[in-house]
Amino acid sequence: MIQVSQRSQNPDHNSRCRARISVIALLACGLFSSPAMAQAPVIRVGEVVPRDVREIYERGLQFLVVNQNEAGDWKSGGEQGPGVTGLCLMVLLASGEDPNFGLYSNNVRRALRHIIEGQDGETGFYGGKNGGHSSMYNHGFAMLALAEAYGAVDDRNLWTGNEPNRRTVGQSLELAVRAAITSQKKNSFGGWRYSPDGNDADTSVSGAVLMGLLAARNAGIEVPDEAIDKSINYFTKMTSPSGQVGYSGGFGGFDESFARISIATLVYSVARRKDLTQFKATLGYLVQRLENVAQQSWPEYTRYYQAQALFQGDVVAWEKWNKLLVSHLKTIQLADGSIPGQMGTTLGTSMSCLALALNYRFLPIYER
Repeated sequence: MIQVSQRSQNPDHNSRCRARISVIALLACGLFSSPAMAQAPVIRVGEVVPRDVREIYERGLQFLVVNQNEAGDWKSGGEQGPGVTGLCLMVLLASGEDPNFGLYSNNVRRALRHIIEGQDGETGFYGGKNGGHSSMYNHGFAMLALAEAYGAVDDRNLWTGNEPNRRTVGQSLELAVRAAITSQKKNSFGGWRYSPDGNDADTSVSGAVLMGLLAARNAGIEVPDEAIDKSINYFTKMTSPSGQVGYSGGFGGFDESFARISIATLVYSVARRKDLTQFKATLGYLVQRLENVAQQSWPEYTRYYQAQALFQGDVVAWEKWNKLLVSHLKTIQLADGSIPGQMGTTLGTSMSCLALALNYRFLPIYER
C-alpha cells in the first residue's frame, strides 16, 4: 500500500499555494504593472490577447462545457479516459475563471472528482480500477492536470460528502508521482511505455509522463532528481544530431515527426536542460520549419506540443507560429465550437485550445 505524506494535508502549505495562484491571476488580469518574474522580458502577463484567439478559445471551451458528463468525464467521440478528462480540465483552468467560484467551478470540481475517484489507491495509477484506461498516456496527462489544479482548487469545496476515495488533490498527486516512478524503475530505458509494467519505452508516452512529473515538481511535490535525470538521458539518446527524435526502444526510427521533436524540445526546456546540444538541435529543427501548422499526421497532438515547445524555446518564433495557428484554426473550427482531430472531437478541441492557451499563460506549466 502506498502511503501518502502529510505535505498535501498541511493547511498552511495549501494556503500559500492558493495565495501564489491568486497573485498569478492578478498579474494575468493586468492589475499589477510589473511583469511576472518567471517570464522573459518580452513576455508580460496581462498583454492583450488577440480577439481571434479569444473567440476560438471561448467557442471551444463552450463545446467542452456542454459535452461534459454529469460524472465529470467526456465521451463526445474518440479517445476517453482520465487523461482526456485531465486535458479538458486544463482548458477550464486556463480560461482565467476562478476555479473555486467562477463560471466553470462546478465543471472543474466534477472533472477533478472523476479523475481522483478512478485512481487505484494501491498502485496510484489513474484509471486503474475502471479497466481499459490504465495506459501511461492517461496517467501522464491526468497527473499533469492534477499538478495544474494543485494549490488553485480549494479541497474544502471539492467533495460533497458521499463519494468514495475522497483524497485531496495533493494526496492524489503524490500517489500518482510515486506510481510513475515505480513504473520507471521497472523500465530498463528509463522511460515509459503504454503499460505501467512495460520494459520497452517510447518518446511519446515518456513525454506525457515526464511532463506530469515536471509539473508536479514545479507545484511542490517531491520528485527525485534521479527520475528526471534518467528520463532526460533517454531522450538525449533518442535525439539525432539533425534534431529528429526516434520513437521507441533505444535507437532508430528518426523519421520526421514534429510531435516527437516538439516533445523533446519541451522536456529539455522545462527540465532546465537548454544547455544540451540535443535541445539546440530539436529547437533549431522546429524554428526552421514554422510553416508546419497544418500538418496532417496527428494534428491536434502535434500542435499541442509544438506550441509549448516553441514558447519555451524561442518566443519570437512562437509568436510567428502562433499567428499561423490562429489562422488555421479559424478555418477548421466547426459551428458547434469543436475542432476536429484524428483522435476525436474531445481531444481535437481540448488540445487545440491548450495550444492557444499560451496566449493567456494562466497555467503554471505555461510560465517561462
